[in-house]
Amino acid sequence: MATALILMAPGCEELEAVTVVDLLRRAGIDVVTAGLDDKPVRASRGTVLLPDTTLDVALGREYDMIVLPGGQPGADNLDRDPRIHPLLRSMAADGKFTAAICAAPKVLAHAGLLHGRRATAFPGTLDGVEVEDMQLLPDAVVTDGTVITSRGPGTAMDFALELIEVLESRTTRDRVEAALQRP
Repeated sequence: MATALILMAPGCEELEAVTVVDLLRRAGIDVVTAGLDDKPVRASRGTVLLPDTTLDVALGREYDMIVLPGGQPGADNLDRDPRIHPLLRSMAADGKFTAAICAAPKVLAHAGLLHGRRATAFPGTLDGVEVEDMQLLPDAVVTDGTVITSRGPGTAMDFALELIEVLESRTTRDRVEAALQRP
C-alpha cells in the first residue's frame, strides 16, 4: 500500500490540506497527517485541524510521498522549519515523490528540488526566487519526474487526483474521480 505524509503547518490552506487527505484516503492510500508540533493547527481561514501525529513522530517511518499544502503563513512556516528541507532532500535522493501546492512550491525551490524542472505555483509565489533552469508554467498541475506542483485552492482536487495516479494507478484515479461526480 502506498504511503503519504501530509504536513500541516499553522496557517496552511485548509481546502488544499483536507482535499488531499480525503481523496488519497478514498484511494486506499495510507495517509499520515503531521503537525510541526503537538498542538492543533489553525489553518489560514481559521479552521482548526487535528493532525494524526507530530512531525517528529512521523519521521520514524518511511513514506512514498510527502505533500506540502500551501496557504500563508503555512508555507512560510514549513520553509522556516529546520527539519523540512533535509526531509525533502532525503525523499528526493531516495527517488520518492515530493508534492506542493499553492505557495508551498517555494519550499521545494528553497530545498533545491526545482532546479532544471517544470513547475507551477500560486501566481507571484516564486517571483524573486532564483532557481536555475526552472520552467514556471501556468498549468493547474505539473508533474516532472518525482516532483508534483499545483497552483492553488481551486486546483486542489486535480492535484489530489494526480497524486493518486502516480502513487497507485490511472484506474484508481478514475474510480475515485467517478465517485466524486465531477462534471
